[in-house]
Amino acid sequence: MNAIKSITPKAAFDLIEQEPRAIFVDVRSSMEFLFVGHPKGAINIAWIDEPDWSINPDFVKQVRKLVLGGVHEQDSNDSVPVILICRSGVRSLDAGEILLQAGFSRVYNVLEGFEGALNANHQRSTVGGWRFHGLPWEQC
Repeated sequence: MNAIKSITPKAAFDLIEQEPRAIFVDVRSSMEFLFVGHPKGAINIAWIDEPDWSINPDFVKQVRKLVLGGVHEQDSNDSVPVILICRSGVRSLDAGEILLQAGFSRVYNVLEGFEGALNANHQRSTVGGWRFHGLPWEQC
């Protein structure tokens, strides 16, 4: 069985630049995606979202729709890379495991996530994460 490949934010950005077929999915809640900001080009498919904060039962189906219009390739040598990001790299790891179980073969988890870990003052984006590394992002 395949395993999730954990990569740094910079390596994720490079993979997106080098692999035009790559799908970049931000698995945070819709509110985080909109108001905290998100990587440019990322598509929001929440892993856990309001109002009940339960796991999205359609997550795999929604990701699959992005990959070849819903048809998943069986040849792992030519499958589309799916890159997942969340706030700090935990939810995206859980979501990636479900994608692997569903047959996806090239699943990447962005270490540090979008905001990174908390610092000593309980603030994010100061010790790691997509935004901390100065990678392209936007906010609504």
